[in-house]
Amino acid sequence: MLVKTFGSAVFGVEAISIAIEVNVSMGQGYHIVGLPDNAVRESLQRTESAIKTNDYHMPRTKIIVNLAPADIRKTGSAFDLPITMAVLAASEQLQNPERLSDYVVMGELGLDGSVQPIKGALPMALQAKKDGFAGLIVPIGNAREAAMVEDLAVYGVSHLREVVEFIREGESLRPVHVNTQEMFSLGPANDDFDFSEVKGQENIKRAMEIAAAGGHNVLLIGPPGAGKTMLARRLTTILPPLSMQEALETTKIHSVAGRLPENCALISKRPFRAPHHTISDVALVGGGGTPQPGEISLAHNGVLFLDELPEFKRTVLEVMRQPMEERKVTISRAKMALDFPANFVLIASMNPCACGYFNHPEKDCTCPPGSVQKYLNKVSGPLLDRIDLHVEVTPVSYAEISQQQPAESSASILSRVMVARKIQNDRYRKYAGMYSNAQMNSQLLRAFCGITPVGEQLLKNAMEKLNLSARAYDRILKVSRTIADLEGTEHIETHHLAEAIHYRSLDREGWGS
Repeated sequence: MLVKTFGSAVFGVEAISIAIEVNVSMGQGYHIVGLPDNAVRESLQRTESAIKTNDYHMPRTKIIVNLAPADIRKTGSAFDLPITMAVLAASEQLQNPERLSDYVVMGELGLDGSVQPIKGALPMALQAKKDGFAGLIVPIGNAREAAMVEDLAVYGVSHLREVVEFIREGESLRPVHVNTQEMFSLGPANDDFDFSEVKGQENIKRAMEIAAAGGHNVLLIGPPGAGKTMLARRLTTILPPLSMQEALETTKIHSVAGRLPENCALISKRPFRAPHHTISDVALVGGGGTPQPGEISLAHNGVLFLDELPEFKRTVLEVMRQPMEERKVTISRAKMALDFPANFVLIASMNPCACGYFNHPEKDCTCPPGSVQKYLNKVSGPLLDRIDLHVEVTPVSYAEISQQQPAESSASILSRVMVARKIQNDRYRKYAGMYSNAQMNSQLLRAFCGITPVGEQLLKNAMEKLNLSARAYDRILKVSRTIADLEGTEHIETHHLAEAIHYRSLDREGWGS
């Protein structure tokens, strides 16, 4: 007997519906075809154990399992449950087997028939709704995540018998309901960090405010203990809250990677990723035999923090250059090319030299001649060009540290950032996918970043003195536009340009020589 059930396979951050065809006929042996990986091939052993443990019988005839489309590679153990249901239906042990065609069924089986959580439930639910299925049957641990998709019945199960009873009777399970708006509005607040805890460093806070307002990348350079990491950790507290669309995008990526926090169905605050400097290039940008999102994609719509930037391997840093421009990373393989979104704010920190005390107001640098420039050369010029704000972090004095009065809070800074972001939203409303000044292309730069003749002369002098590139020229204009937005000014004034140029003073050609 031939029976067809439906599952789903994840490619990149999207899913595709998969038809699982099972034919039980005369002969011997179990066969699974349709480009399965080892985890899918092993599913028949888990299927057999789960069927026998629950007092069903495994056919001792020939079983052929086909996963269609057959030219797409199938990976993971989530096909256990649909294969098992199809085997039971094909061997005539399941009543009302025609109901299987109304649902997408996914789940990993234990040997006792228990259903284990899977990766990528949210994109599977989105695809099931798109393809017109009546519902989705997933492990109970993934049900709330999948139920974020409206107008799709999602059923959470914990055991094989629950699925059998549901297909037979249709009333043994109830759809999982999630109030998406309530869950989004009650998302966890970031109370762990606040700019009110940072004493002094007013110029650095100003740079962080500009970065948050325009979505700009930042490089903090200064001696150990000056507060670089402390400042970086608080950037997410002054970024605008996620929109519902951004929250779903971010959740989908974390779902595919299997990185959703426990008991979390929706990521409602901006992610902050801080990989260690020993990370590989594949772990940072994504990839692998079965391509998975890397750290830059997990930081999508949030912040990627690279502490001790020169300690990262050169090859690791260089692979970020294209994603920083295109805000996505393309993973190419012989038979596929997958796009992972990577729209993040980069904040990097580094010491000014190997000993850490070059330009320190009190301590002497012990590095030999020429080593400062050699240390800075670990970070390539093209990568520095893509960082909008280069900020020198100086040590905080005792008088500032000992102050009892709290500094300006994150909420106060955020209020100004939100005003600037609203100006940008209105400006780019008719441009799809544009949310901030950092995303402007050359055409939009000409349209919205006009400067006066005095400003042009100032910028020309700065480029000649600092040996800035054409990309740095564009970055200065973008930062100037953001500074003007923070002031609520329609046109870019000379002092806006001067402040933006100041943030390029740590360019490799103009510092440490």
